[in-house]
Amino acid sequence: MTTDNIEKQIKTGSLAGGKTYAFNEEHDQKTPAQMWFQNSVDGLTLFIVFYTQACRWSRCMGCNLPSKSSYHHVGYKDIIAQIDHVFSLPEVLTKRHVIRKLIISNNGSILDQDTFSSTALLYLMAKINLNFTNLDILTLETRPEFVEIEELEFLSRTLAEGDTPTLLELGIGFEAFDETIRNDTFNKGLTLETFERFIGQVSPFNCRVKCYFMQKPIPNFSDSDALADIIHAIDYLNDMSIRYNVRINMHLNPTYAAYGTPLEQSFYEGTFVPPKLVDVVQAVLYAEDSSLTLFVGLFDEGLAVEGGSFIREGDEHLIKALETFNRTQNFKQLQQAVSPRTFCSNTTG
Repeated sequence: MTTDNIEKQIKTGSLAGGKTYAFNEEHDQKTPAQMWFQNSVDGLTLFIVFYTQACRWSRCMGCNLPSKSSYHHVGYKDIIAQIDHVFSLPEVLTKRHVIRKLIISNNGSILDQDTFSSTALLYLMAKINLNFTNLDILTLETRPEFVEIEELEFLSRTLAEGDTPTLLELGIGFEAFDETIRNDTFNKGLTLETFERFIGQVSPFNCRVKCYFMQKPIPNFSDSDALADIIHAIDYLNDMSIRYNVRINMHLNPTYAAYGTPLEQSFYEGTFVPPKLVDVVQAVLYAEDSSLTLFVGLFDEGLAVEGGSFIREGDEHLIKALETFNRTQNFKQLQQAVSPRTFCSNTTG
């Protein structure tokens, strides 16, 4: 597809999604958009967001991630320069033997060959094998329509050539379980049929799947209904995990009011109020008897409007408990964080 056609897709999607943000054309094309370390049950994790052309879909209601990207094409030489930049950083070099998980994103689809060059992806895979000698999991974020069997075969072979066996995990945005909310209101463009076809594709390759969900992703959605939606999602993903013998991680993001999106206006009008962290904890606790692992996102990447975060004064003990849960998957310890005794001790001093 030509660069002009992709730009038209991005523009059409942004208009359809009511987006008002600008793209980040001032960013140095030879450095990633963002990167950070985090801890999960899989161990020390490096999360890299490469700076590329924006997501072609670009119309999801609460998403302003494309504002970190370019409207225009970013060529493979510049993406390779970004990769070299990452592997030259002292904080990466000193930790390269203890990094157990690597998450690769471009705020769109890493497997979209028109926005993330195949040449750059090949180069990245080589750099990973050469440097991350104890890597257990490589996660690539993508929309499922860009997943190809031939590419899965190649990526699996490449990871098998490293010093240690590394599993491939594909991360996709699901956002909400309810079909009407997900596609008619949020504009995700993902059907259950598409997801189940995707699960069937990756199952023979022993791939893991990470599904990104948002708790309370739309305006005029009550806290109780938002919690119920995540509970339905946990039941569904657990069933898919068992049916297709695929390990699934739910990455649960409490929704913030992202600037330049319809949620920003809804937040100012009072029709969107970010979820309470205590409700997020209750959603996580429901998964205790499931086959899933969970990770709760507690970082808005600097994309929330002022006052539009899900973190409120007095949430410190819940944040600490969720950060611990992300590392341990200890449901009993998390339950203690929302017990009446815990709330009493945190509010009375």
